[in-house]
Amino acid sequence: MTQAQPVAVTAPRRMVDGRERVTLNTAYVRALETAGLVPLAVPTMVAADRAAAALAAVRGLVLTGGEDVAPDRYGATPHPRLGDVDPVRDAAELALIAAARSRRLPILAICRGIQILNVALGGTLYQDLDSERPSLVPHSDETTQHAVRVAAGSLLERTLGMRSATVNSRHHQAIRDLAPCLKAVAWADDGVIEAAEPADANAAWMVAVQWHPEDLTERALFDGFARAVA
Repeated sequence: MTQAQPVAVTAPRRMVDGRERVTLNTAYVRALETAGLVPLAVPTMVAADRAAAALAAVRGLVLTGGEDVAPDRYGATPHPRLGDVDPVRDAAELALIAAARSRRLPILAICRGIQILNVALGGTLYQDLDSERPSLVPHSDETTQHAVRVAAGSLLERTLGMRSATVNSRHHQAIRDLAPCLKAVAWADDGVIEAAEPADANAAWMVAVQWHPEDLTERALFDGFARAVA
């Protein structure tokens, strides 16, 4: 029997009943466990100089959803409709990304995850899609889903096994300028980038998506991540 491999999952801090706590959506835990992995929470307040140590015992990194990325991380001024930011989380996740890449660990980035990953690698973001790139696609509507088209021959296509998908959409930020070392591999009907992966075919496994696969019945992304981790 194949031994289940441990993976790090970023766990943000939240105020619960007046106390600051580290939390993790159980949907991530269930999806990763179903894929045969052991999810280990890494608080997003870990010091940058301890990021490598935080990943020492794991075989992969999952970047989870959450707050907006602070615009000063990509040289922008705050937009009037910028949401909550957590500079401590930004710093921690940037350090975790660097540490994971130095070890060529597989990375699965989800929602905010694709945004902080893009910023870490030199890209920029739309701070508010509705005002900066308005369209009829319901990007920030939790009650609806929309279509995405997937690039032929991409790692994402091989992982999903399909050229199109219907996904949930709970974000008001998105990639504006793609990081030089990434390539877009999925788009909404309005052209907003919905997924990215390394431009270099020899790079370590990395898939970043703007939607929340942990809340969908389709588990192909987590299964693909598990194969990369094994």
